[in-house]
Amino acid sequence: MFTGIVQETGRVVAFAAGPAAWQLQIAARAVLTEVAPGDSIAVNGCCLTVAKVEGQHLFFDVLEETRRLTNFSALAAGGTVNLESSLRFDGKVGGHFVTGHIDGLGAVEIFEPRGKDHYLKVRGPAGSGRYLVHKGSVAIDGISLTVAEVAGDTFAVWLIPHTLAVTNLRGRRAGEFVNLEFDLLGKYVEKLTGCRSA
Repeated sequence: MFTGIVQETGRVVAFAAGPAAWQLQIAARAVLTEVAPGDSIAVNGCCLTVAKVEGQHLFFDVLEETRRLTNFSALAAGGTVNLESSLRFDGKVGGHFVTGHIDGLGAVEIFEPRGKDHYLKVRGPAGSGRYLVHKGSVAIDGISLTVAEVAGDTFAVWLIPHTLAVTNLRGRRAGEFVNLEFDLLGKYVEKLTGCRSA
């Protein structure tokens, strides 16, 4: 479980197909505190298990399905990824509950400065609008953000300078894809109400 409060951006050192899985190597700093093999780290919002730690590098095994269904398919050496350690029971919940299980890809339609802030508009997968509510929560590349506008499967968020400074969203462009995780509570409500009406 995560909160969507990104601790740092890590640098992709390598991402290549291995004999058993895709191998992802990331250079990091902040998330290395007390990390050990078997721990969970959110990488661009995707929950991955640490396979190995060497110095300031983290190594992960990535399933082909994970690579195919997330924006990992565009990862390359030198790129940046958002990193967050898993939630501790004695830690703060500054964002919202994020599982690290990506619901789908969103296409960036607009990303531009408006005054001192930045406006980001994303088109989600078909039918995803049912999980979006004005002032509700959404995780974009693992970042907990507040929904400012909703129109069908398209939504917008506002980004403050701090978010741009500590995440990889600052490098996004229109036409690129971001990982989306919709609010867990909304998905449970949908499931429960569906069971009652069945």
